[in-house]
Amino acid sequence: MIKLTLQKTDTLGSLASTLCVIHCLATPLLFISPACPIGDCAKAPDWWRNLDYFLLIISFLAVMRSAKNTTISFMKPALWLSWITLFLLIINEKIQLMALPETMTYVAASSLIILHMYNMKYCQCKTHKCCIQNG
Repeated sequence: MIKLTLQKTDTLGSLASTLCVIHCLATPLLFISPACPIGDCAKAPDWWRNLDYFLLIISFLAVMRSAKNTTISFMKPALWLSWITLFLLIINEKIQLMALPETMTYVAASSLIILHMYNMKYCQCKTHKCCIQNG
């Protein structure tokens, strides 16, 4: 299993980012909307709220590995910029430093999905070593 995830980091990154988007979309539907009509607008459980951090860690590892192994020159800074943006948006949401539209988080996560999928398509390898940049 570990060998598979090291060789398929773009798949892992796309999956983690997709789960992040689903998580963000599902939170208000699962925990706010059903509870508010009966007067109990309680927060989501701790495990659900902390799922953000788990997905960020998985996404970080996928970006780190994909950025290291890509042959596409713009991919490394694009992956890191998208991940850092997503990280800052999620941290901002947790500490409520600034009021920012939720769509910014969806755009950042979606950009990671798109970048990983693009990297996966245009860095096609027979072995896990063929996409490693030389030099």
